[in-house]
Amino acid sequence: MTKAATKQAVPIGVIPTPLYDRMEAISTAKSWANWAGFISPLVLDTVEFEYFAIRNQSTLFDICPMHKYRIKGPDALKVVNRLVTRDVSKLRDGRVGYAMWCDEEGMLIDDGTVFRYSETEFMLCCQETMYSWLLDTAWGFDAEIIDDSHTVAGVSLQGPTTFSLLKDAGLDAVEDMKPFDLREIEPGLWVSRTGFTGDLGYELWTAWNDIGALWDRLWAAGGHWGLRAIGAEALNMVRIEAGFIAAGVDFQPVHAAMRLNRGRSPLELGFDKLVHFEKGHFNGRRALLKQQQDGVRYHLAKIDIGGFKPADGSLIYHRKKREVGHVTSGIWSPTMKQNIALAELKAPYGKAITDDLWVEIYVSEEGQWDKRIVPLTFVDKPFFQNARSRATPPNPF
Repeated sequence: MTKAATKQAVPIGVIPTPLYDRMEAISTAKSWANWAGFISPLVLDTVEFEYFAIRNQSTLFDICPMHKYRIKGPDALKVVNRLVTRDVSKLRDGRVGYAMWCDEEGMLIDDGTVFRYSETEFMLCCQETMYSWLLDTAWGFDAEIIDDSHTVAGVSLQGPTTFSLLKDAGLDAVEDMKPFDLREIEPGLWVSRTGFTGDLGYELWTAWNDIGALWDRLWAAGGHWGLRAIGAEALNMVRIEAGFIAAGVDFQPVHAAMRLNRGRSPLELGFDKLVHFEKGHFNGRRALLKQQQDGVRYHLAKIDIGGFKPADGSLIYHRKKREVGHVTSGIWSPTMKQNIALAELKAPYGKAITDDLWVEIYVSEEGQWDKRIVPLTFVDKPFFQNARSRATPPNPF
């Protein structure tokens, strides 16, 4: 007789974050995805419940998979200023800034947030792997690059009742924090008033082995405030409402592009204000100066589309004939009651030419696909704006 085989787990190619077991225990959808080699939820319950929780209650999202790099040393500021297009010397200690960084052709490698602890210590938080690029950027400078991706963990706490929840959790020291403030609330626990929703929210950062206890602490305090764990699909909806771009969706990180001319510059994505030529040399400066003089090839724009059928991936036409662009991200917004999208258009469309533009949408109804040509209008400001996102102190519930 042969010895009975013992049960073994089937490898799935990704590894759990420290919060996976907690999320799996409450998940009914069992919808997961690979994020930077980690198991990350797409949906835990239903997209609708999770979306409305972000806009009306409090939500937790696991951001442990994000890449986190610490830049330390006498030349830390010089390294970060060499890397990103904005002038980080104007970012005060205890502040967080949105930033972009490019290759020498001025094409965007990635975007993310820069955390300034002091002039000699920063943390870069981003979606793509950047360790090798940071090492190359720091060559010749007196600075150390440390990959903290698996030593620093984080959760994103977002929604209108988050401040009240934090008070109940004993973290009311966040009361006077302004948007983009960064503070060590307790030893080893850093809080930034940041997020990806355009609403009131915070990101909490602690040691990898301590994040589970932090989750439990927030969860215990969240009962009165409608706390719900969410996945990436609901988060994607609110980031579009806020007008935020996403790597690999609204632009292709150029170092990961497999085809020519897929890269886009910060100027082409509409972030002219984040390109500070006056600060001196940074990666891609010469190419971006030339593009500023010669003109951009594309424009990324916020658009409002007729009807209510989402237009994600749809083509855009001028006078219903000439193809001039496509929708990069699109949803029907339950809050705004609008068919909203981000779209890339070939210059001069989207800037000099903004009229007589149409979106081609294919709609499946009862097994039949119908083509609809609907008009679009351009929107200058974020689709979703709420005063509570900037109120200091936030209004308690």
